Amino acid sequence: MNSTALKIEEHLSLLLSNHLHEGEVQRPQRLLDAMKYSVLSGGKRLRPLLIVEAARLFGRDDKGVLIAASALECIHCYSLVHDDLPAMDDDHVRRGRPTAHIQFDEATAILAGDALLTYAFDLIADPLVHPSAEVRLRLSRELSRASGLGGMAGGQMLDLESEHRDRTEVEIRTLQAMKTGALIRYACRAGALLGDAEEADVSRLTRFGEIIGLAFQLADDLLDLKGDSAVVGKATGKDAAAGKATLVGLLGETQTREELNKLINEANDLLSPFGEKGEILRTLAHFIAERDN
Repeated sequence: MNSTALKIEEHLSLLLSNHLHEGEVQRPQRLLDAMKYSVLSGGKRLRPLLIVEAARLFGRDDKGVLIAASALECIHCYSLVHDDLPAMDDDHVRRGRPTAHIQFDEATAILAGDALLTYAFDLIADPLVHPSAEVRLRLSRELSRASGLGGMAGGQMLDLESEHRDRTEVEIRTLQAMKTGALIRYACRAGALLGDAEEADVSRLTRFGEIIGLAFQLADDLLDLKGDSAVVGKATGKDAAAGKATLVGLLGETQTREELNKLINEANDLLSPFGEKGEILRTLAHFIAERDN
């Protein structure tokens, strides 16, 4: 798993070099530096790892999969840059160091996020991702929907609207399935599509992604409640201070941890037909639930 994360890191570094792609006129150095700062900053690489390991489950393990994984990581990192902005969560620390708008400036951070978002769709269109243009189009369309109005961006809007307001459990689960869960769901589903899995297996991996997406958010909420900011790498306790609606705030810590355990058990059951081949995905599911950062 560590070697795969290293490969993803190396590939992201190559993609964010000074080398011009066909049709590009120039890569402004300050903008490129901000993009590299935001992407090559450690991170868990969870979403690209899920793509790679889900594709490997169905026999795909090549450069094209790394490109698709890198595209998703660009989307994720853009979202972090924009989430940290003063108009959004107004965070000053990310992954243990100054956020992009603090390190550079607000305008540069906005442009870095914009460039990462658009670069993702450049990458997913690469013929190396899949020989079938139809599959690449499907991956692009589903990535757009997971990232946009009905997915991550829409979930962020719901999250902002939930501040200092009472929300039902259904409403909280909906916003979390969009804000956090949509990209994780996409990662697992995309890996299966890259591996030309049967539709039944695509559905199985999709459900797996939904479950661990919720588990990720529950673990994140618990970290915000109980985590050490020095270990987590960002400020903690902000959800309660901002009056944000979370399941841990609604259900309490004990019930949240019980649900987290149930989700991981269901994730393990979904992977049982794959036997030992699913072991790394099982490990990732447990990491999500038990992480301390």
